[in-house]
Amino acid sequence: MNSGFVRSRAAGWTRNLGWVSTLPAKPADKPKGPANRIVPPNPVQAAIVIGAFTALLYLLEAVDAILPANLDNLGIQPRTLGGLDGIIWAPLLHHGWSHLFANTLAIVVFGFLAMAGGIGQWVAVTLMIWLASGIGVWLTGGAGVTVGASGIAFGWLAYLLVRGLFNRSFRQFAVAVVLFLYWGSTLLGVLPGNPGVSWQGHLFGALGGLLAAWFVSMANRRGKQPAGTPTTTPTDA
Repeated sequence: MNSGFVRSRAAGWTRNLGWVSTLPAKPADKPKGPANRIVPPNPVQAAIVIGAFTALLYLLEAVDAILPANLDNLGIQPRTLGGLDGIIWAPLLHHGWSHLFANTLAIVVFGFLAMAGGIGQWVAVTLMIWLASGIGVWLTGGAGVTVGASGIAFGWLAYLLVRGLFNRSFRQFAVAVVLFLYWGSTLLGVLPGNPGVSWQGHLFGALGGLLAAWFVSMANRRGKQPAGTPTTTPTDA
């Protein structure tokens, strides 16, 4: 017979340091993030958004044609203080129906595909392109008033063409090849040529799209968590 306190252990029980596991946790299944998507996660919502944006362009053109309201005068007037606010309004206005018709298909297709990362990301990408195109026209544009959404369309196209490279996504790169084969010739619009076309808006819009794609890829990389991070399980002392 022994006196004092006796500690007994259940059979097969082994002790570790406070029940703290030092083994790496089993890697969880990698979630499918937005980085490699080629279509919007919610196609119906994306279609509604780009449809509403396009409808707004047609509504403004109809108002300008019916009143007439001379809305084109709200466009960008390069290097003038009064024309600075045209950076906001220019992509929403067009020089007549033929101008709007020529931009519509590209706006719908590129705008829809650019929502692959979600509506919030699309808004940020579009805002960057919008400002880059507008500021570029205001700083370097020629005489006259510049209007039209083609700068936004060029930015979306450039964004779609390079995002696959930045994201290292084969599927996105394949989509970029298809877009380039069909619309690649339009990229010549970033070069001086037709005096009635704002190549500056196209060029700076495309540069804005490239910059937006780079920022998105960097944000996606920062958002990835390293797998196999050691975890601990707290216990009572």
